[in-house]
Amino acid sequence: MAKANMNPNKNPMPTQDALVRARNFDEVALGYDEQTAIDEALRCLNCKNKPCVNGCPVNIHIPEFIEKIKEGDFEGAYQIIARSSTLPAVCGRVCPQETQCEEKCVRGIKGEPVGIGRLERFVADWHNMHSDVTPECAPANGHKVAVVGSGPSGLTCAGDLAKAGYSVTVYEALHTAGGVLVYGIPEFRLPKAIVKKEVDNLAAMGVEVVTNVIIGKTLTVDELFDMGYEAVFIGSGAGLPNFMGIPGEALNGVYSANEYLTRSNLMKAYLDNPETPIMKGGKVAVVGGGNVAMDAARTALRLGAEKVYIVYRRSMDELPARREEVEHAEEEGIEFRLLCNPVEILGYENPDDKRDPKNGFVSGIRCIRMELGEPDERGRRRPVEIPGSEFTLDVDTVIISIGTSPNPLIKSTTDGLEVNRWGGIIVTEDGATTKDGVYAGGDAVTGAATVISAMGAGKIAAKAIDEYLQNK
Repeated sequence: MAKANMNPNKNPMPTQDALVRARNFDEVALGYDEQTAIDEALRCLNCKNKPCVNGCPVNIHIPEFIEKIKEGDFEGAYQIIARSSTLPAVCGRVCPQETQCEEKCVRGIKGEPVGIGRLERFVADWHNMHSDVTPECAPANGHKVAVVGSGPSGLTCAGDLAKAGYSVTVYEALHTAGGVLVYGIPEFRLPKAIVKKEVDNLAAMGVEVVTNVIIGKTLTVDELFDMGYEAVFIGSGAGLPNFMGIPGEALNGVYSANEYLTRSNLMKAYLDNPETPIMKGGKVAVVGGGNVAMDAARTALRLGAEKVYIVYRRSMDELPARREEVEHAEEEGIEFRLLCNPVEILGYENPDDKRDPKNGFVSGIRCIRMELGEPDERGRRRPVEIPGSEFTLDVDTVIISIGTSPNPLIKSTTDGLEVNRWGGIIVTEDGATTKDGVYAGGDAVTGAATVISAMGAGKIAAKAIDEYLQNK
């Protein structure tokens, strides 16, 4: 075994040059090579108490897979991860390891933690490039389960149930499986081929994916039971965008981040002659400070925007996006207008424009400067307006990225399914809803959250469904 690497810093992640990548949709992070991965793995101390595992929502056996990397057994490392995670190549790219497993890493006390996410990505990519072994179908146990939604919670629940021998059908409303992984996360952060590979692995395990089926409209939850399914998992996400309720939100050129990213990611609006319209070029303001806001801003830049602003009402310290995404956005030239809040979207009429002019078109966004006051109920300092500090940003497009809510369609067509005041499905600790045989998890329960937390909810629900049907 090679000598431990006591360097206090992670091995840097190679990336495309900022000025080059800002105008293409190729993946920004290029990944470790074999030698760099081994060198980073040698930073792991293989702690006796393994605190990093407790920081992972799906409890991947982190020191074990890293030990395999040290030995050069990359396929062995992948198989260890695959025991716990259905989507390792996805998680290695988009999981916020810095606030989960890496936050617990002992090496982080006197330096940087081990690059666990970077190593997970390396292992998954190595497997996908070198291994032709596909998952096998488990012996059938005679039970049928329906999964609503093919996002991270649904795919994880389906995968764990398939491993236990269940006949699983996943119903997806869109024409492509993957949920938020394909419509919400841009190609430059998560290539669609990676998601397809993970979905294909589930198909090899016997999971059937049916697209273009809207549960609550095409079929109801009750009709799924009539079709012979003995349990249903709802992982339909939180796809209903929130707006600010300010004047001008109906103007042409105002998008929710969900719509903007879906048009670009899933409907390929970045092509020269796209089938779906999207505004390209000009100046763009993105309102919000989360990961979705960063994705929208960086997408706008790649679609040809000459200037992109992030407008956020708190300071950089409170910005909720991952630090890596913020740094990448800054490197690419996106301008952060912090401690600012929009109060009106300004517009004008242009009857010569080919689009419907009845609502007018965006000409700017009027903002007011803010200062941080006393903490709110969540402990964050509340932004307070500074009277007389209003100013206008000259922009052609405004993208609103201030959060999403669960779609009310499933609740409105399902008797006995209770939700909370903002539409999240009410569940117990094991994901059971108030309707017998129906379980839920992910953003449909919590509102917009992380991919890995949704996967954790899918795992918990799969275990509970197995116990429910075995004891029924």
